[in-house]
Amino acid sequence: MIRILESQQVGRLLARKAARFTEAEAVVRPILDAVRQRGDRALMEYARQFDHLERKSVRVPESELHAAREGLTPEFRAAVETAAANIRTYAQRQMPREWTAQTKPGLKLGQIVRPLDTVAAYIPAGRYPLPSTVLMTAIPAQVAGVANICIACPKAVGEVFGTADLLGVRQVFQMGGAQAIAAFAFGTRTVPRADRIVGPGNIYVAAAKKLLAGEVGIDFIAGPTEILIIAGDGDPRHYAADMLAQAEHDVDASAILLTTSKRLALAVASEVERQLRTLPTAPVAAKSIAKNSAIILVRSVEEALEISNRFAPEHMSIPDASLLPGILHAGSVFVGPYSPEAAGDYASGPNHVLPTSGAARQRGGLSVTDYLKVIAVQELSQPALRKLASSITTLARAEGLEAHARSVEVRL
Repeated sequence: MIRILESQQVGRLLARKAARFTEAEAVVRPILDAVRQRGDRALMEYARQFDHLERKSVRVPESELHAAREGLTPEFRAAVETAAANIRTYAQRQMPREWTAQTKPGLKLGQIVRPLDTVAAYIPAGRYPLPSTVLMTAIPAQVAGVANICIACPKAVGEVFGTADLLGVRQVFQMGGAQAIAAFAFGTRTVPRADRIVGPGNIYVAAAKKLLAGEVGIDFIAGPTEILIIAGDGDPRHYAADMLAQAEHDVDASAILLTTSKRLALAVASEVERQLRTLPTAPVAAKSIAKNSAIILVRSVEEALEISNRFAPEHMSIPDASLLPGILHAGSVFVGPYSPEAAGDYASGPNHVLPTSGAARQRGGLSVTDYLKVIAVQELSQPALRKLASSITTLARAEGLEAHARSVEVRL
């Protein structure tokens, strides 16, 4: 049964469970060290032990990718094509532009945009294999112009391999866990070294990314998935369905409804119970609903927004766009009764790889800019340098950097 709480009781709920990273890091450190030191040999040992790999290499042959593609149903292909088109359009709109401008006489400034050389996407294949994550991670990389796009998936999942082939992604590796992250971070004879690793994963994948951040770029360290809904009225079936859609991911997932209406709260609680009775994923969803989820009665929409901004949810659902100015922290926002979170998970266009556990306070979801470098360009004429010389040399000498000052003066 889902809890109904007063707003004064939300403190414990908003303080998310601390991920067991200390324990996970102790498990993955030896794996990272082994792959760093022994490369493919260690990688194959772990792939056989954890992923039950039977072939002689973690690299998936192109013939296997083609066969997986041929095995896709027409309905699945059509769904991929629709989703891919929308994801590509959205990523293209996100692309930063190159520009050059003369901001003062003789001072020309600008920026150029360049893709990373190699990126790697982790595609989970545990309880629920996620071919949609192939779309969400590979397509923005393609839009960015990344030359080498790699995918790791711990199981031979036909929809994952087939989707990769549909997108033209040929560097696919059957490997998972910390060993996959290590292989991309350090590179092996079989696996290219990546500039950035993106995509969700379990706590061991997250711990490996955390430990290797700095040696390799990462998107963020993901925790359990979450949704926060603000509603004053509306169809309780919609809200219950959205909460269960999140809850079925994992027993640690959370679904929170903030409402000013006790009547709606009771109706949604009843609807959650009713829908659980026929939900195939109820064994997972029911635990998530009981342990980590709640309906919270608030005194006003303003209080709901204040609570939401403290929580900084991964997914946020609001009744209409009038609330957007009050949203400061969220991974992705879904507006109105016909914008379920599942639309964003699959086909509307924005990315479903999103910050969890409060990381939405620092950044939004995965985007095309995660695969790019925006490089500053500057060109000064001699008169422009002369005009700036006093400022440059004064600041340089204040910092004790005499050669900096002289590098200007020698030109004048």
